[in-house]
Amino acid sequence: MSKINKANLRMSIFIPMSIIFILAIVTGLVAPEAFFNAENKIAEFAFVNFGWLFQISGNIFLFMCIYLMFSKYGDIKLGGKDAKPELSYWNWFAISLCAGIGTGILFWGVVEPLTHMYAPPDFLGLTPGSEAAAMFSMTQTLIHWTYIPYAMYAIAGIGIAFAVYNAKLPFQVSSMLYPLFGRKIKGTVGAVVDNICLFAIAGGVAAILGVGTMQIGSGLNILTGIQTGKALWIGIVAIIVATYIISSYTGLQRGIRWLSDNNAKLFMVMLVFVFIFGPTRFILNFGTQSTGHFIQNFFERTHYLSPIDGSPWPRWWPIYYWAIWLAYAPLSGMFFARISKGRTIKQFMMVNLVLPATFGLIWFSVFGGAAVNLQMNGAGIFEAMQASGNEVAVFSFLKNFPLSGVTSVIYIVAIYVSIVTLADSMTSTISSLSTTAFNSAEVEPPGKVKIFWGVVMSSLAIINLLAAGGKISGIDATKQISTVAGFPILFLMVVMAFTSMYMIIKQEKYDVVNCPETAIIDEEVLSEAK
Repeated sequence: MSKINKANLRMSIFIPMSIIFILAIVTGLVAPEAFFNAENKIAEFAFVNFGWLFQISGNIFLFMCIYLMFSKYGDIKLGGKDAKPELSYWNWFAISLCAGIGTGILFWGVVEPLTHMYAPPDFLGLTPGSEAAAMFSMTQTLIHWTYIPYAMYAIAGIGIAFAVYNAKLPFQVSSMLYPLFGRKIKGTVGAVVDNICLFAIAGGVAAILGVGTMQIGSGLNILTGIQTGKALWIGIVAIIVATYIISSYTGLQRGIRWLSDNNAKLFMVMLVFVFIFGPTRFILNFGTQSTGHFIQNFFERTHYLSPIDGSPWPRWWPIYYWAIWLAYAPLSGMFFARISKGRTIKQFMMVNLVLPATFGLIWFSVFGGAAVNLQMNGAGIFEAMQASGNEVAVFSFLKNFPLSGVTSVIYIVAIYVSIVTLADSMTSTISSLSTTAFNSAEVEPPGKVKIFWGVVMSSLAIINLLAAGGKISGIDATKQISTVAGFPILFLMVVMAFTSMYMIIKQEKYDVVNCPETAIIDEEVLSEAK
């Protein structure tokens, strides 16, 4: 096999992470409550001491992306003037949507607007169910699910893409730190950064796999009467895992592209269905007003920390979300970078920030608006959530539409495909990160490595589902793992965002493709990507 196609294990990544995940699984089984409490203390420390950085960093990343998009740097082509795109615009957008917020909006599209509206934080003094509570709810929901999450993905993605395709650095997260550490990104610095990122994303995927499994289980229970529980969850996980391992094994072109293409079409069908057969006029009025409140209160809500009243609400909502998105950002950005060759920075920001974030705004306006209207007219969706858990919300919601049985099945399929798409993209990215290859951004990692990481993430999900019960559910523990992992990544992301901006702004110094006469990259590092 020629050198350019050969991918070997990065032992500095593969071995430590294998050991850590085994220890995490064992500890979670033996002492789940103590494990959760330790994580909780770390999360509390992060909020008390660095909540301010969590809040302002999201806006910093967003402004960086806007600047790159509309400045002269937006015309820089990733990979040089002769680079050709791998995907069509539709496939590119579909992958960005499905690998970004696609899984989450299916779960939270109904849940979060109703939660904040009917159980608003006490410190605001809002009457539950009032118009003021509804506007607060939609403002906060849109903040959590639109432009800031994708700004985190996009600033990481564009930094990696420029580093790999233009500076010809290795295809790894730590390449963004080249201006700071130089050739050291090949050694300890690179290994530490990539290990932290891999740990965070694997825990995050396991959490989403677990939550999605419970939602599918509830849907099957409602549709067929089959008893939901641990046995059913294990069966669902096994089917999901088998699918995404097969999809990941087949590679980007045949796997992720096909999944995301069909999944995005499902999203469009569901969106149009709810809009047409739901309270259309109310959705339009509610969505318009909500967008106005979102714009008007954006900075107030993205900087709120309650330093005087000491409310815990910011920790459990915005800070929690920022930690989760940060945990995903480096490797999601790495995946977005992988499929961006041949595009300009402006095109990258449009497809990986503006379009999917705007879709999120439309999705929550339609589903949230319809859910609020139905709840106000006695549908009992919020009561069902309180009685049976958040995972039943969307099925209680769909009961109010024509062909509810059919639409519920479609929704279950969409959840299933969304989880598979996300897990597929992250399995490929984790596998790339844990291997070393020449020109590795364009080389599929070995199938056996993909299978290994697919099994690891599914094992985490299954162990946590089996451990659920008592005061702490295994899913909560896994979510807390990703939250805790997002804490060190906060600092990494801030540093990497600025070093990425520096590389792009100093294009003549780092862009060996477009500026070969002036750009100088350490030959020892360049040899990894030639």
